[in-house]
Amino acid sequence: MSAVKPILLRFESKNGQFRLNVNPSDHFPTLLSKILDKLPKDVDSRTLTLSNKPHGGEDRLLSSLKGVAMERVGLRHGDKLYIKYKEQPQINGNSGVPAATTSQPHNSSNRLNGLPILPAEDLPPALLPQTSPTTTIKDPWEVVQQSPLDDRLDKKDGKIPRARDQKMCRHGPKGMCDYCMPLEPYSPKYLEEKKIKHLSFHSHLRKINSATNKPELKSSFMPPLSEPYYRVKPDCPSGHPQWPEGICTKCQPSAITLQPQPFRMVDHVEFASPSLIESFLNFWRLGGAQRIGFLYGHYEEYTEVPLGIKAVVEAIYEPPQIDEIDGCTLNEWENEGEVDEVARLCGLQKIGVIFTDLIDAGTGDGKVICKRHTDSYYLSSLEVAFSARMQAQYPKPTKWSDTGRFGSNFVTCVMSGDEDGNISISAFQASNSAVEMVRADIIEPSADPTVMLVQSDEGEDEAGRRIRYIPEVFYRRINEYGASVQENAKPSFPVEYLYVTLTHGFPKEPAGIFNASDFPIENREVIGQGQELRTVASKLGVSSEKIDGQKSVKSIADFHLLCFLHGMGVLSKEEESLLCHVARSHDIAEGFQLLNTPGWATLLAILQESGERPPKRPSPAVFQAEQQGYFDANEQLAKRFKGASLR
Repeated sequence: MSAVKPILLRFESKNGQFRLNVNPSDHFPTLLSKILDKLPKDVDSRTLTLSNKPHGGEDRLLSSLKGVAMERVGLRHGDKLYIKYKEQPQINGNSGVPAATTSQPHNSSNRLNGLPILPAEDLPPALLPQTSPTTTIKDPWEVVQQSPLDDRLDKKDGKIPRARDQKMCRHGPKGMCDYCMPLEPYSPKYLEEKKIKHLSFHSHLRKINSATNKPELKSSFMPPLSEPYYRVKPDCPSGHPQWPEGICTKCQPSAITLQPQPFRMVDHVEFASPSLIESFLNFWRLGGAQRIGFLYGHYEEYTEVPLGIKAVVEAIYEPPQIDEIDGCTLNEWENEGEVDEVARLCGLQKIGVIFTDLIDAGTGDGKVICKRHTDSYYLSSLEVAFSARMQAQYPKPTKWSDTGRFGSNFVTCVMSGDEDGNISISAFQASNSAVEMVRADIIEPSADPTVMLVQSDEGEDEAGRRIRYIPEVFYRRINEYGASVQENAKPSFPVEYLYVTLTHGFPKEPAGIFNASDFPIENREVIGQGQELRTVASKLGVSSEKIDGQKSVKSIADFHLLCFLHGMGVLSKEEESLLCHVARSHDIAEGFQLLNTPGWATLLAILQESGERPPKRPSPAVFQAEQQGYFDANEQLAKRFKGASLR
């Protein structure tokens, strides 16, 4: 079979004419990068339109021609197409394109295979915007805004004090020697003594910064942190075409050698109250299906680890999902931004995700089957990939990195059975290497939960170009002779190299922000639990006869109730801010100030009108007919709701 010969197509726009050599079997979206090279830099690629006539022809958006080959529409050698487009708006004399993207070539894409991303494409959840080691930030310690917690930990020296050794110290009470001088926060001896498996992030930072920047040398400061980058570098200075048309040793990634990550971004996960876990676990107890929820809380200093950080969970929000016996599928979460806004008003943020993996043992005493243990796995390859994808969406800003960010504080918790058959919680984080390998599409989950697969670089797209560049991947292990050896990671390698473990627990005296969390949890209609106005009225002490203001103030400390009230859209922004402040501070005085706002009065009026009313007393004739069996109970119920409207 003879190869398809390329054809020449002519294009005309308001900026002039040009020609392109194309393959008739190529699809129209593959022309986007070639056409944009011939057009001005301020062209909005989303408005690019092709037509067969200069005026009055059939106009089609280029993005709408996905999957349509040029030979399918009858294009022949020498045919002419007309291009129409709109320019991007000008802001302060500059193009509206963000600065991070204008530094890249005009036809560049955020996809490794080099194909442009079209607006109409169905893409997976967005990852962290693609960056390159060349897009560093000048003086990040002056530009990047860290969290207040990181700023406080940066000011601490982190030294571990030691008492005077009665046997070895020969000096007086005010002296100091090698046996009693404070230890560095990354001291291996101290970590081994306290059984701390991983360094905290700030301890790791002190360790590498002491080796990178030495004040006695009086050299310029260099950011000690640098994120891993396993993709082909854009804008190669060698001058060759961009990947996949060209590649050289300067832009191709180096070989990857995987090692267990010695540090962790978060050291401990603390649930503010055991009721959080109980209410989340009740879904599995009632329905038998698995459940997933997002953790909302804040970060605090963890004193059990030198310069440690703990994630304090205050609420668990359960997004729309399809739950099954062996897993969950997340649906589109339309009000995610609204829930995040409610959390922000309460001083919280999204800090992690939690899901169940439980199978009833069938003994009738609440025991579950132990699936995760030393001889099987603790975190599957699919869960590591999911955790890495979530961490990529929530990077950690830091002034100690040349790119202005490093890793993520996002945590993953799993509820599963332990070796005694009890339900236990395990906390993890994907390593920074795992996050970058997921970004670069180097790895993919395996059917075997204990191993991760390395992708093949032999795949091609519809235009015949390579989809991805896979560098060499190795990992080190201890062989049967006790020696450290290097192994090739292809086709698979153990998943333990891609995550770190965290500790978890509960406070001795639970003092969570939301101490009135008995409102029905969202998206639980499948087990017969729904959020209704009459439930809100009952919780706030509102009835057709009276309004209990004191009960209303005490009952609003419920994250699920706050999200429901936000969705009603009755309160103004100022009133909603006051509502969340009262829910967080439990201030009675400000609570009664909230009761006197116009928005709250409107809410109470709605609840009084829609709340459950006591049934009317039946007339003697109706009562006698019911006693004689002339009226059926279902018929009476139908008559009660005959005039009801769902609008």
